[in-house]
Amino acid sequence: MGVTVEAHTIYRYPFEYVVTSYLRKYPSPMEKHVTAVKTVEEKTDLSTGIIYRRRIATCQNVIPQILRKLSVLKVSDVYLEEESWLNMQERIMSMKTRCLTWSQYASLKEESVFRESLENPNCVTHKLTVVAGCAREGIAIMESLLQELYGSPFS
Repeated sequence: MGVTVEAHTIYRYPFEYVVTSYLRKYPSPMEKHVTAVKTVEEKTDLSTGIIYRRRIATCQNVIPQILRKLSVLKVSDVYLEEESWLNMQERIMSMKTRCLTWSQYASLKEESVFRESLENPNCVTHKLTVVAGCAREGIAIMESLLQELYGSPFS
């Protein structure tokens, strides 16, 4: 049994800006635990134009030392796999992220959907669902990165 958190956010930036920022989100000084992100697969479906990416993130193990006495928790790095599908025609990007480390013992899952707002093309809605994780930090990093790259939000 896990805890599920769902968050909804509106970014007041065009879809392309949000997608670009998301793909550049890590590593970042705002989140020191993510040390690397590597794209291990990228392909475009020629019939639909959907771009599929699979990336592996390397994160520092943040489990307290007292718990690392268990041999299974005694690792320096934790690996996450992110799969994303970018559909520029429909103006939607969806992602699924899961923890590869310790997957036989516990699961950590995150699903995100970025969609251009129907009411305002200069806004993107973001629905984030996290099982056993924290959503606020990722949203705060996205907002900071968008402002740093593109300035003040659009109206």
